[in-house]
Amino acid sequence: MRSATATIRSAALRANLAQLRRLSQGAKVVAVVKADGYGHGLERVARILSDADAFGVAAIADGQRLRAAGHQQRIIVLSGPDEAADLAELRRLRLDAVIHHESQLRWLAADRDPRPLRVWLKIDTGMHRLGFAPERVREVHERLLAMPSVDRDIVFMTHFAASDEFDNAVTAEQIARFDAATQGLPGPRCLANSAGVLGWPAARGDWVRTGGLLYGLSVVAGKSGRDLGFEPVMSLSTRLIAINRLRRGERVGYAGTWECPEDMDVGVIAIGYGDGYPRSAAPGTPVLLGGRRLPIVGRVSMDLATIDLREAPDAHVGDRVLLWGDALPVEEIAERAGTIAYDLTCGMTKRVLFVED
Repeated sequence: MRSATATIRSAALRANLAQLRRLSQGAKVVAVVKADGYGHGLERVARILSDADAFGVAAIADGQRLRAAGHQQRIIVLSGPDEAADLAELRRLRLDAVIHHESQLRWLAADRDPRPLRVWLKIDTGMHRLGFAPERVREVHERLLAMPSVDRDIVFMTHFAASDEFDNAVTAEQIARFDAATQGLPGPRCLANSAGVLGWPAARGDWVRTGGLLYGLSVVAGKSGRDLGFEPVMSLSTRLIAINRLRRGERVGYAGTWECPEDMDVGVIAIGYGDGYPRSAAPGTPVLLGGRRLPIVGRVSMDLATIDLREAPDAHVGDRVLLWGDALPVEEIAERAGTIAYDLTCGMTKRVLFVED
């Protein structure tokens, strides 16, 4: 068995949901569990967050998994149907569908199933990815209400492009466009993502959609999840499997990109990009061994990485090594690797052992 282990802290996940509820001031919470629960495990996360008001997923297949696991909450497919045939499965599973495109309206208009489908009407207020233009909202809303195949309780939603930048006027402009487009129309509102909950009180509405902060992942550049008041949920660790005494001038790893500055011990740890640890992690990226920060040296390979043991003379083969977690923010590792924390947690592969604490 590989030594790479991802430990999921259930108490932290529940605490983060409770904190989001407090910040949302009465709004219902959609726990976004797409991408296999941001890499934490879809069924595991949904079980731990069983009191969420709804779950948000990217695909009908995720809805199938959640229903098979016994979850009865609303489940929202965030990009809706991809083809007309999806409508039957959405109804069978009692999934909500986000409607964002003219093609979906045509499928619904042609649908003769008498069971009303619950829909969320997505408005493009500035993200320019999915959604109807604000000037079309009233027309589209009227068309949906006229369809017997659509439930009349339609939720209005949008998606922010820069809500993590609290001094960026773009989000205020998006909120204003949303308010103008939906003025006087009946139905719940859903605007805020995780960053929107933190920085934009006017966007909290009736529903909030929270992803990253649920998992203790930062949604603001230069901050960790803990800096924002949330607990990291995933810890990734492995074991030290070899200690090699190398001489000054000897080179380490593929292409010999790192040279020993003196006679020294170099450790080999059982982690690599085959486990999901980023190959792009630069030399100097820290790990924790016995509470001490030690730098990675040389290139991260598929199965192994090497670390400088000069500050850990008492290290032993078999010692546990933390790659990220409570004492070593995943955001710091992501920055060293030129990416974001979401990318790292979502990138865990099947050979990583997941355990729940």
